[in-house]
Amino acid sequence: MATSKPAAPRQTNALLLELRSLIDSARHRVAQTANTTLTMLHWQVGKRIRSEVLRDGRAEYGEQILATLSQELVRDYGRGFNVSALTRMIKFAEAFPDEGIVATLSQQLSWSHFVEILPLKQPLEREYYAELCRVERWSVRTLRERIASQMYLRTAIAKQPEAVVKAEISHLRAGGQMTPDLVFRDPYMLDFLGLPQDYSERDLEDAILREMERFLLELGVGFTFVARQKRISVGADDFYLDLLLYHRHLKRLVAVELKLEKFQPGHKGQMELYLRWLNQHDRAMGEEPPIGLILCATKDAEQVKLLDMDASNIRVAEYLAHIPDMKVLQTQLHRAVELARERAARSALPLPTATTEAAKEPSPRRKKKEDDA
Repeated sequence: MATSKPAAPRQTNALLLELRSLIDSARHRVAQTANTTLTMLHWQVGKRIRSEVLRDGRAEYGEQILATLSQELVRDYGRGFNVSALTRMIKFAEAFPDEGIVATLSQQLSWSHFVEILPLKQPLEREYYAELCRVERWSVRTLRERIASQMYLRTAIAKQPEAVVKAEISHLRAGGQMTPDLVFRDPYMLDFLGLPQDYSERDLEDAILREMERFLLELGVGFTFVARQKRISVGADDFYLDLLLYHRHLKRLVAVELKLEKFQPGHKGQMELYLRWLNQHDRAMGEEPPIGLILCATKDAEQVKLLDMDASNIRVAEYLAHIPDMKVLQTQLHRAVELARERAARSALPLPTATTEAAKEPSPRRKKKEDDA
């Protein structure tokens, strides 16, 4: 009597693989839908309670209504609606008043992501982390690390006038391509390299290569390694670029030069040579022009500004091989932001008339003291 042949192992494995893919995909969609629904629920609850409290306008009424609501909701739905949870929902609705933006963000960000973002005091900083988290699909742990490292304050965008920051975030939110100001930072934290106090430029380069994964993570998501000591042949001379990277979102090569000393104006000419060579010989079809990053031990901001590095597609940033006290670093970073805002405010003032110009123009010595402050 003939018996049916069992399915071939290869066919069974292929079928099993397909079924697992279907199940995993369905579970992912269910989890995403549940997350979006939960996040929107928290936003709606926070908005409704906030509108009720604001309508009365009394602080004691707000505390009373929160306590009453919490008591009833916890009894029916659990501790996810206690007083602290309801307070967080109200802050959520305050920090993100646009329901459409919340709906878009909740497609990628979980409620746990928003919980990490809410304590940030500056609205633009919250929007920055939320949008980068959405675009780069950060985990909650990665988001927490980015916030702890003061990533926003170390980007070039944070040192721009508020209107520029808003425009950059709106551009990103509208589906626009990421810009260099959103990508590059200053300073870079390279303490994880474990360099000795008397390290050389070769020690720095070797350490970066040993810790390439962490180095690229510090640079930001989207960077990939291309080459070390890239040979640049110009005429009868050969030059060697320290590191050549590529950024997927910027769609451009990134030339990195490492300098142990303070930034020197001559570094600009060297990098311009590298960028022109890369643009002519290594730039692929559809790519943007290469961009340069000079990582140096320290720099003079006035020199960098006077050299107009942006016009040459070059960024200059300091790196910190050994992390200073974080409070000191945070104070320095906040000061950099304030100075940028002050410069922007001064440039927006009307030009003085001929009769008052001499009286209002500060002396060079006084001007230098103000800038140094």
